[in-house]
Formats: sequence, structure tokens, C-alpha cells
Amino acid sequence: MERYFHSVTLDADKCCGCTNCIKRCPTEAIRVRNGKAQIISERCIDCGECIRVCPHHAKKAKSDPLSIIENKKYKIAIPAPALFGQFNNLDDIDVVLTGLKEMGFDHVFEVSRGAELVSEATRRLMAEGKLQRPVISSACPAVVRLIRVRFPDLCAHVLPMDSPMEITARLAKKEAVEKTGLPMEEIGAYFITPCAAKVTDVKEPIGSGRSWVDGAISISEIFPKLSHVMDKLEQIEPIGCSGLIGVSWAGSGGEAAALLNEKYLAADGVENIIRVLEELEDERLRELDFVELNACSGGCVGGVLTVENAYVAKARLQRLRKYLPVSCNHLEKDFLPKMMWTDELEFAPVLNLSNDLEEAMRMMEEIDRICAELPGLDCGSCGAPSCRALAEDMVRGEARKSDCIFVLREQIQDMASTLSSMGGFIPKHHTEEEP
Repeated sequence: MERYFHSVTLDADKCCGCTNCIKRCPTEAIRVRNGKAQIISERCIDCGECIRVCPHHAKKAKSDPLSIIENKKYKIAIPAPALFGQFNNLDDIDVVLTGLKEMGFDHVFEVSRGAELVSEATRRLMAEGKLQRPVISSACPAVVRLIRVRFPDLCAHVLPMDSPMEITARLAKKEAVEKTGLPMEEIGAYFITPCAAKVTDVKEPIGSGRSWVDGAISISEIFPKLSHVMDKLEQIEPIGCSGLIGVSWAGSGGEAAALLNEKYLAADGVENIIRVLEELEDERLRELDFVELNACSGGCVGGVLTVENAYVAKARLQRLRKYLPVSCNHLEKDFLPKMMWTDELEFAPVLNLSNDLEEAMRMMEEIDRICAELPGLDCGSCGAPSCRALAEDMVRGEARKSDCIFVLREQIQDMASTLSSMGGFIPKHHTEEEP
């Protein structure tokens, strides 16, 4: 079986088998078996929903430690704009950027700069009619992976362009080569990430063969030390070079609004984006030109690796925007082709029953038959998210019908009725002493 890297991991010792996670997973990638949750690797999209809902903190996101920056001679921090929303009363992003340099980075290059380039490139491609509409943003890797496994007909609508994170890392490293004279392999670009899906995207990029990012450090890890350093700054360096268009990408609707097109839709939260994708698949949203989807509620500010409430952070960014110019970054003439994916987005049939059509049809009929015999309550007590998922697991040989507590109760009642009908008759036991 093909192995996948995942930033979302399970601590089995903390798992109590409560089934909270299985109901929220958008790809039905979690089962509870033998009292413990199990993540089906090929189905997981690292959206982090299970991390949010687990009351026992058994799910967690794996990111790189801050010490990873010591692996390179020249270290560049590329912070996500969501980082700026974590701090109260911030009116100058240079305070955050200078703080990062004080923490040991040689240079800081905001991801919001790359976001402004993506916005301009998207506007240009849409004006030239080179994209299939409605165009679906490719900025959220969890959404892109969700489309790959659940909505194959929409793959052609996904914007085939590198994320702001990748574009920023590429520009930052090339600038550093020119500035320092060091070879590329001695320069490291480290993303300060708000979410688990971005960590996975660094390890296994979508659309391109390799990532320009050398590590992904969580906002939650860097925040305490950065806050302490920021409080003691004596001088602020004028490092920032991004405007409100780039910084607004941190919240839901920021990317779409930057296109200066009224025919757009912006949705956030896994349950909401699934409904939008279903309507797109059914061609009920034909009037739209662009669709921005964020797996995290509120946008990137709602990532599981942030420290502040998503909507508080979004409000802080709204205040910060007042002090920013509209945009500070513009495309160079020959750079747009370098931003495009080198590989097409292809359907990943991880949810298929079988690669053999005849066998898949037979399994589907068997699932329908088993489903009709199950209670249809979708309670999750069996360890699967729905009765149909349990039926599918049974057909795959990974579960039993008696895993359903209602079926098991009926079986026990039938057994009790059988014993009762025997009238308490117990065969007489003969011994050798009896005549």
C-alpha cells in the first residue's frame, strides 16, 4: 500500500474511543476499533477537524521544531499573514518581523507578498479567459486534497498555481542567493504555519515535484518566545513589504476580494465547503467566476496551530489593515509561467471500492443489502461514521454486523428468548452411584 505523510497524528494512549472524531471527518478517514481511534492514511486530508473536536487531545499536528533552522547557514522566516492576527494592539507588522529576526532568523520575507502576486496572476489569467470557470482557489491544501478524493469532476476547476507559501519561499531564497553569494542548498526558508495541512504540503507538495520550503514551524510553538522578544525590542527595522491585499488572505474572503470581481463566493469550515462543492459538482453555481474555500473556520486564522480565537484574530487584522497600502508587490513580466503547477491535479480514487468495475458493482449491491438490515441511525457507536460506512467496512472484511449495538442487542434478545422458551429445562445429570 502506498504510504502518505500526515501531519495529523494520533496518540493512542490518550484516545478513549469516544467517537467524536469519526462524525466530523470529511473523508470518513477515522474508525474506532477495539476502543481506539484509527486513521486511514490514504483517506486523510490533514484538515485538522479531528484535532478540534477531540476532548482528550489524542489528535495532534506534527510540525517542525524551531531548532530546524540550525540546519541551514542562512535562515529565512516566511510568516503566514495569520501570524499578525495573534497579537493584540498591533499596528505595525514590522514589530513582528523584527522580532523574528531577533529570534535567530537572518531575514524575514512575508507570505503576504507572495499572496499579492497570486492575486495579480489570477486576475490576469481570468481576464485572458485561460481558466475554467468557476475557478476554485488552490491556496488551501486541505481543500485541494478533498477535491482530489471526493470531487473528481472539479479537478479541472482548481487554480493550477503554486500557493503564496511556495512562491514566497522561491523568491526569498533566490533573493538571498544574490544577496549573500551562498549556494541555494545553504539557504533555508521556514514557513510559520497556522495549520496542519500546510505542514503536509511542504512534505508532499500538490501540483509540483518539490517544495521550496525547508520546514514548517507552527505559530503555536513560535508565539510565546516571539511575544517575549517583541516586548523587549528597542528598535524596529522597516522590513515589511506587503499591503492589505496580501494580509487580508489570512481571513476568509480575503483572496476572493483581491480579484476585484463581484461574482465570487467565499466559504470556510469543512461542512460548509462540502456543501458548496456538492453544488458546484451539480452545476448549480454557474453564475460564479471564482470560489474561495478554506477548510478552517474563519480562514487561515482559524488553523489548529494558531493560539488566538479565529474571529478575534480576524478583527485584529481588520484594524491592522488601516495602516497598510493596498498592495506592494507586482508581477514581473516573465514570472507568471514559473508560478504554474508542473503537474495536473488528478483524481485520487482512495474511496473506490475496487479498481475492477464488476467487482465494485457487486460490492455496492452487497453494501445496499447490508444497509437495509441496519437501523439507519448513523449513531457512530459501531466505530464507523454511518451505517453505510459500517456496511462498506463489512464488505471490505474490516468489521462485523454485530459491531452495531442495535443488531447486537437484537441478537442477545433472540438468544434470551430461545433460552426462555426452553422453560428452564435442564437435562438431569446422572452419576455412577445412581441405579
